[in-house]
Amino acid sequence: MGTERSRQEFSNQEPSAKEQAKDEPIWTTEDENAILDTIDKWVGNDVAPIAREYDQEDKYPHQLVEQMKELGLFGATISPDYGGLGLPAATYAKIVTRVSAAWMAPSGIFNSHLIMASAIERCGTDEQKSEWLPAMASGELRGGIALTEPDAGTDLQAIKTRADKNPDGYLLNGTKTWITNSLYGNCLMVLAKTDVNAQPRHKGMSAFICKKDEGYEVSKKLTKLGYRSIDSCELVLDNRQISETALLGGVEGNGLQQVLGGLELGRINVAARGAGIAEGALKMATRYAQQRSTFGKAIAQHQAIQLKLGEMAAKVEASKLLIKDAANRFDQGERCDMEAGMAKYFATETGVYCAQEAMRIFGGYSYSTEYEIERFYRDAMLMCIGEGTNEMQRIIIAKQYIDRNRI
Repeated sequence: MGTERSRQEFSNQEPSAKEQAKDEPIWTTEDENAILDTIDKWVGNDVAPIAREYDQEDKYPHQLVEQMKELGLFGATISPDYGGLGLPAATYAKIVTRVSAAWMAPSGIFNSHLIMASAIERCGTDEQKSEWLPAMASGELRGGIALTEPDAGTDLQAIKTRADKNPDGYLLNGTKTWITNSLYGNCLMVLAKTDVNAQPRHKGMSAFICKKDEGYEVSKKLTKLGYRSIDSCELVLDNRQISETALLGGVEGNGLQQVLGGLELGRINVAARGAGIAEGALKMATRYAQQRSTFGKAIAQHQAIQLKLGEMAAKVEASKLLIKDAANRFDQGERCDMEAGMAKYFATETGVYCAQEAMRIFGGYSYSTEYEIERFYRDAMLMCIGEGTNEMQRIIIAKQYIDRNRI
């Protein structure tokens, strides 16, 4: 593959870092620069060259998954105690932005996986952490989160999937949809109702850690406008028997809080994906504007194009600063639902804006699949919907802002 540093090389830096004082970061600025340099090489050599072909043919990038294992991306934010890299969210977000600037879709493979891992590391029992996290960090187990249902998306408390207690553990029944990693992955965290009569409703919800086996059926792979090549599927849980040890944390009724806690990292990831789309579109448009001429000069010299590029560039940099703020708060263990919501809302809207403006700069050529800008346009809109719609993000932002500024 086209990378010069491997997961093992990154891991070899840890001993020297651990010799630092406990209040210092494990990863230094030099470490981060080395990681980002490796990611840039990988993106340039392995990701970007196949993006157009795989997107158009909706092919799953198996070879990239193997390379992600070598790079340690499946353990990016998992603690070194369990074989992960233990990267701070700030560094992780920069990785996601760089990948998404070339092709957004592959970042979803390790994002959903790491949300699941984060929930296990934060809320799981010691036995669950020891059983699941090392295999997840290596990529041997690749997971996702099964939350959304045909009639329950933003309102997760309306889910109908049930986990009924029996002598062998729990029996899962229900349908989940839009589940990333459900076809080519091999484990999931499933949100289900353990008490359908509980009030408030969230007290009757629990999360379960499941491997793929009998009673787990992928009913269809969804055909999508964008975000192609990635397995977004509908799956059916039909009398899926799981053991009592599959209950995350070992206590019923905490599932919604356990899952939502991991979504802060997920929203930082989606914000970074939006910023990556925006930056990739900006770079394409900037290059094209200097190559394309009208009326005797490059269109980059026309004021109308300069106005577009100037606005795009400012929005990209503002997005990165919002992401940095949210990620730093997350790394410091502070509550950051407002900051993550701001970053997710602004950066993903910026992705849509920059993709659209780049389409206008490319003109008629933007409508041809010979130019990759049309993929950025198709991919961008999903980021405004996934991990909580941007309408919901604005409500979260407003409520938190009011709470922090009570009179």
